[in-house]
Amino acid sequence: MPKRKLLVVEDDAGLQRQLRWSLDEYDVVAAGDRESALALLRRHQPPVVTMDLGLPPDADGATEGLALLQQIIASAPDTKVVVLSGNRDRTNVLKAISMGAYDFHQKPLDADLLRLVIERAFFLHAVQQDHRRMLQIESDSPLAGIISRDPGMLKVCRSVEKVAPSSATVLLLGASGSGKELIARGLHRTSGRNDKRFVAINCAAIPEHLLESELFGYEKGAFTGAVRQTPGKIELAQGGTFFLDEIGDMAMALQAKLLRFLQERVIERVGGRNEIPVDVRIVCATHRNLKALVNEGSFREDLFYRLSEIVLVIPSLRDRVGDTVLLAQHFKNRFCATEGRATMHFSPDALIAIEAYSWPGNVREMENCIRRAVIMAEGSQLTTADLGLPEAPITDENIDLRTARDAAEYRVMVKALARSGGNIAKAAEMLGISRPTLYDLLAHHGIK
Repeated sequence: MPKRKLLVVEDDAGLQRQLRWSLDEYDVVAAGDRESALALLRRHQPPVVTMDLGLPPDADGATEGLALLQQIIASAPDTKVVVLSGNRDRTNVLKAISMGAYDFHQKPLDADLLRLVIERAFFLHAVQQDHRRMLQIESDSPLAGIISRDPGMLKVCRSVEKVAPSSATVLLLGASGSGKELIARGLHRTSGRNDKRFVAINCAAIPEHLLESELFGYEKGAFTGAVRQTPGKIELAQGGTFFLDEIGDMAMALQAKLLRFLQERVIERVGGRNEIPVDVRIVCATHRNLKALVNEGSFREDLFYRLSEIVLVIPSLRDRVGDTVLLAQHFKNRFCATEGRATMHFSPDALIAIEAYSWPGNVREMENCIRRAVIMAEGSQLTTADLGLPEAPITDENIDLRTARDAAEYRVMVKALARSGGNIAKAAEMLGISRPTLYDLLAHHGIK
């Protein structure tokens, strides 16, 4: 294996030689000032840098070292910087850590301890690079962008993979911001139409009198301002996928025309007389209850059944077990990269607040919240105040696995005993265990 590259920034020639000798398991390149350090950084792109804050022309201060640290973090944010400091540099070391330095080591140098710090820095850098490669693989996949551990959301993803090869019309139901368009794009990319266009339109964002011409197009002279023939969105999606977002807000008159298209697969432009055949896959979405709208008479029943050949219900973020913190970490990492910020992390209270908050705006609200926090935060730590979330109430919740398992066992056994009228044999059969096992569990939980 080739030696890993390590950049040592130290203006003391004797200390440079000592570091080269004590860190000979690495490919050490050394610099004595800011300019040469930046040149070596660009040339070798080392994963880890050790640096003294006292560099010429301010060898007795820290201005040059802190300026170099800022430039390293700006140009190579993944690089791990280990600051070497004297006993009197505590204030400057704390400032360097707040700017994004990975760690520090106090002089006089302890070679074994310094080697341990550097090795940890190399390990963390390697883990982050692996994570980045995994994200790249995910971004190349048809369902890119869907990040979840929740069984309900994973079930939706499996359904997408099953449904995508067909031409069936799909209706996506879910709250605003839950990822309906992301799922629709995943359907398109997973289907045989992925080499054609994906065209989307939001029925709630376009006035009723304009929506018809947007959908079906218009002929020259069809109305004032129609100076040329213009194809509609459905026609532009020929061979591909047409996504109708917020279908529940479509006017009744236009619903009838959409129903005719779904039945005949032909359109007529506004002001035109010719029928134009169109081959598209229709995917619709809404946050509204279409059955309730049908009962109210504001949505056509025949259109509802035509659209709901396949119905996928996307869970809200608050119902996705474990996904709030997972997504928060993902957005934090993404926005740190796009906004040019050094690696940041959530404070413990911020993670508790993220888990406790109901996220009424779903994933879209979280994305905006994390981006604002990354931009506005002053240090490397994101707090509850940075996120603008309410403080989570203090609870006695215990997330210890053994305690949770015991509590679940207790509840299930009590239910089984209640349903069986206290009959041990029947309760054991319900639970799928033997009678001796049930007796042992009863004794463990103190149930007589």
